[in-house]
Amino acid sequence: MDEYYEDVTVGETRSFGSYEVTREEIVDFAEKYDPQPFHTDPDAARNSMFGSLVASGWHTASISMRLLVDNYLNESGAMGSPGLESLRWLRPVRPGDVLSIEVRTTDKEPWDGDRGVVESHLETVRDDGETVMTWDSLVLFPRA
Repeated sequence: MDEYYEDVTVGETRSFGSYEVTREEIVDFAEKYDPQPFHTDPDAARNSMFGSLVASGWHTASISMRLLVDNYLNESGAMGSPGLESLRWLRPVRPGDVLSIEVRTTDKEPWDGDRGVVESHLETVRDDGETVMTWDSLVLFPRA
């Protein structure tokens, strides 16, 4: 464990990525967890408001979580999360999009005698610079 609650700095920003989203991955995820036609069927997706196959928002959130865990949380003292304050899907994610994340620590406060809660704002960004998703989360860290 490399980071305790006391080590977290409000205002710090970390960036991680990149992850290329594939057509096969979009369809596989959607068939298991969000089988709406614009996620699973390219023909139906062409006739949807999106005009082509798009990833489930839950898939985008899962990719973002994977980037966060692999590049930060697994090496920190993070102990899990009591939840999200907000989650917004702003733009569709399509096959071939390359995603990265930026996480900014927005606040922190003691949770109890052994833990503190860290509030963060995460933005998932396509390689064209457009933000596709945001969330505001809470993560527990051990206190030193």
